[in-house]
Amino acid sequence: MATIFSRIIRGEIPCYKIVEDDSYFAFLDINPLKAGHTLVIPKQETDYIFDLDDEMLAGLILFSKKIAVALKKALPCNRIGVAVIGLEVPHTHIHLVPMDSMEDLNFRNPKLKFSQDEFNAIAEKIRSEIDF
Repeated sequence: MATIFSRIIRGEIPCYKIVEDDSYFAFLDINPLKAGHTLVIPKQETDYIFDLDDEMLAGLILFSKKIAVALKKALPCNRIGVAVIGLEVPHTHIHLVPMDSMEDLNFRNPKLKFSQDEFNAIAEKIRSEIDF
């Protein structure tokens, strides 16, 4: 059975897409820690990040870097935090979270709520900074 992320990639479930290419897909987390919290995934459905072959893993990191650079320009912060947890959805994913303090990357923090218009505006702001 396809993961929720595979269904998002296929357009079966809506998302606030940032960008995609032939191998990778980035979209806003709908339960964000901070505005701009983005998930980056390979289109290949693989549960554990270190089960990806070297080329796919390297590509995922490089794709994530481009998103992180755009994210930092779009939503100024001290850093873009990176987290790979991988327990909640059995599909490799990287969390990119704008950070001003260590506490911003605490997944126990209450999740933020945004309207559809706010999510769309955040996604557009990030997309406008992407340099592919």
